Amino acid sequence: MSTSNFPIATTDGSAPRKNYKNAIIAALAVALVGVGGYAIVDKNKTVEVIHQQETTIAKVSDEKSDIQKNFDGSLARLDSMGTLNTSLTSKLKDETTEIAKTKNQIRTILNKKNATAAELAKAKGLITELNGKITGMEQEVARLTQENQSLTADKVTLTADKEKLTTDLTATTVMKQDLEKKVDIASTLNASNIAITAINVKKNGKEKITTTAKRVSKLMISFDVNNRIIQSGMTDVYVVVIGPDGKPISVDKSGSGTFTTRNDGDKTFTAKLPVDLETSKKKNVEFAFVPGAAFQKGSYIIQIYQNGFKIGEGTRELKKGGLFS
Repeated sequence: MSTSNFPIATTDGSAPRKNYKNAIIAALAVALVGVGGYAIVDKNKTVEVIHQQETTIAKVSDEKSDIQKNFDGSLARLDSMGTLNTSLTSKLKDETTEIAKTKNQIRTILNKKNATAAELAKAKGLITELNGKITGMEQEVARLTQENQSLTADKVTLTADKEKLTTDLTATTVMKQDLEKKVDIASTLNASNIAITAINVKKNGKEKITTTAKRVSKLMISFDVNNRIIQSGMTDVYVVVIGPDGKPISVDKSGSGTFTTRNDGDKTFTAKLPVDLETSKKKNVEFAFVPGAAFQKGSYIIQIYQNGFKIGEGTRELKKGGLFS
């Protein structure tokens, strides 16, 4: 048994194990701190990415909203031209077709829920193009409207001119007709030197003037006609012989019939005599009236008509005659 006062070293395994445990704990702590730090950093990055995505989405949404507003503005401009008349619509058919195509392209992009930035950029470009087409269409509408207004004004002027010309023409026609009527009336012949001679034609052919009805073989009617303005050429003169009974006498051999007078309507004529006239020259006309029956005592009235007017009249009185006449 030792009685020394110096400490004696002894071997005990508990101390090294304790040191190893502490090292592991320290390492775990360092690792935990590292993991925690990484998690914090990663979380911060995730939050930043989400924030960036949200910002991008908001930016895209705002841009899409702006594009939609611009598109709505373009549509409003188109709507303002929605009252174009048929004529303008027809003339702007090609422009309208192109604008419709561009509108459909823009709507297709804006109707997408997840339209990309490239698609939105394309939509913006299409809206710019659309606005250019609308501006061109507005200018064309203004030009065509002005042109139509000018044409309308010209039409109004032409209509007024036409109405005036029609009125003038009507007045001229009336004047012309009135003048023609006056000329027609003025060209009516004048009959003069009317002579009615009762002739007795004897058996030997000799002729003798008589006033006894039973001896009269024929009435020789002679007269002159002329007019200063009548055109040269043929005209018809109608002779009406009215017997003592007051009735017109028809002679079939002379081509009796009816003619129309200006004042008395239709009348029966005894003979129609074609006369070849020369302007301003007197023409003598003769007509031998032979009735279908014997002459009667009394007055025979000879009326001469031309151009519907009575131009002369004469009377021949035939006597009954004595017993030996």
